[in-house]
Amino acid sequence: MISKETLFALSLFPYLGFLWFISRSPQMPRLALYGFYGTLVFVGITIPAGIYAKVAYGEALANIDWLHGGAEVFLTLSNILLVLGFSKALQELRNR
Repeated sequence: MISKETLFALSLFPYLGFLWFISRSPQMPRLALYGFYGTLVFVGITIPAGIYAKVAYGEALANIDWLHGGAEVFLTLSNILLVLGFSKALQELRNR
């Protein structure tokens, strides 16, 4: 059975491919694109935060509230950008 860590690492490759393709689409709303890239930033923040939680506290990231909350802020911001980007694109389509 494949470990969850290995599966997580392998899942980055399809996501990077997804980012590459949508970055080249002229129909992709820029603000939403920034949201998708923000999700990658969230992953980049979460990995070191998880390592720090394990080393400094001997716990999983989910058990250290201030670290977990700090990492989740990046996911929240990414989601806000996605919603605003697609919402704006839908409004522009309706106004045509």
